[in-house]
Amino acid sequence: MQREAVTVWNRCLQVIQENIPDQSFRTWFEPIVPLRLNGSELTIQVPSQFFYEWLEENYVHLLRKALDFAIGHHGQLQYSIIVDKGDEGSKPLTVNVPTTKSPQMAKPDNVDADILKSPFEMKDLDSLQLDSYLNPTYTFDNFIEGDCNRLGRSAGFAIAQNPGTTAFNPLMIYGGVGLGKTHLVQAVGNYIKNNNQDKFVLYVSSEKFTTQFINAIRTDSLRDFMGFYMQVDVLIIDDVQFWAGKEKTQETFFHIFNHLHGAKKQIIMTSDRAPRDLQGMQDRLQSRFKQGLTADLTQPDLETRTAIIQKKLLAEGIYIENNVIEYLAHSINTNVRELEGVIVSLMAQASLNRREIDLDLARNTLRNIIIDSEKEVTIDTVQDVVAAHFSVTVADLKSKSRKKEAVFPRQIAMFLAKDQTELSLKSIGYHFGGRDHSTVIHAIQTISDLTNTNPQIREIIEKLKSSLK
Repeated sequence: MQREAVTVWNRCLQVIQENIPDQSFRTWFEPIVPLRLNGSELTIQVPSQFFYEWLEENYVHLLRKALDFAIGHHGQLQYSIIVDKGDEGSKPLTVNVPTTKSPQMAKPDNVDADILKSPFEMKDLDSLQLDSYLNPTYTFDNFIEGDCNRLGRSAGFAIAQNPGTTAFNPLMIYGGVGLGKTHLVQAVGNYIKNNNQDKFVLYVSSEKFTTQFINAIRTDSLRDFMGFYMQVDVLIIDDVQFWAGKEKTQETFFHIFNHLHGAKKQIIMTSDRAPRDLQGMQDRLQSRFKQGLTADLTQPDLETRTAIIQKKLLAEGIYIENNVIEYLAHSINTNVRELEGVIVSLMAQASLNRREIDLDLARNTLRNIIIDSEKEVTIDTVQDVVAAHFSVTVADLKSKSRKKEAVFPRQIAMFLAKDQTELSLKSIGYHFGGRDHSTVIHAIQTISDLTNTNPQIREIIEKLKSSLK
């Protein structure tokens, strides 16, 4: 019975494919599965309720024409709609409905072609022009790989080569601000766009998606909005955490997600936190986020920060000494965006002051940026404050001297550097004359023990902390 249904449906597809664009055929007819032929009644399975409604609203005339060709004028069509895909322990739940449009209600064959165009082909749909909204500068070539992003980068490149066919669907990239989430997902999009001309890639922020959704409701064009998104081959949604509490937006995306995933279209998302930590999200949507691969981006390590600086300078055609690069890499460990911002500011300072980029310029630029913007404590500030308090020089703190008048302030400075900055032990040691991280650990432990037993030391530490603020 199913073999006969397949044969009849293939004959229907011959007619359908001749009358609609390839993109519409792939989106709305390739996912259909012929189930059975009972006399002159053909039953086909469709992925969702919305899918069924779209066919009935837009292609019933074409389906009637196809049935006439494959079965005859007495042919009837019935839909089997998947309403729940089930899981490992249960089968998908389906409901059967007959076609709701009679042959008399079908549109004539000579209907205006513009009326039959899908939203994917429409140029005048507000905010939904066929623009991928990708930044062409975001590529894999200028994305620096390191331990902090290797999993996400590897998965992204695998997807870029075979979108929709890997186990990484959806791909969820999460991490803090400025760690390269947007760069990575747009690099995937640009690679696909440049190497697969037949695939439409769309990058959109969660806020823009919500705005488009609201506009669609306001202008009574929600069906067009849904239809447009359901025809995207690669959908990239940035910052999905902004959908928290937006029930209607989540509901709409849930249906779009199900359709695209069922049609083996690629879905890529970013968030500032792991899916399990997303508050205000529907449980069923969170479960969809976890279906494929979840990869986090963390703060770049020293080697990655060094590579980022070198890559940025190379792109700008600028050469600076290795000791300056080393200083910047050790001094900034928050995120890639801040690191790149410091490099740009450093180049601007050098250009405006007509001087070469040296260690002094790097120190002054870094100090001014952080003090002006976020009032953060830097390693240089710690050393200046401690040196002034103990009447020694910063050079004494960095020296190899083992004299008590230098050792104790040095240990205090190392303790405060660990407490007041986010620098690693290795980076703190670098700023104190290139000392080993074990020396830093010893200093921190020594001062920590003293603050617990000696009120005078505790008072000195609190006073220095106040000075740093």
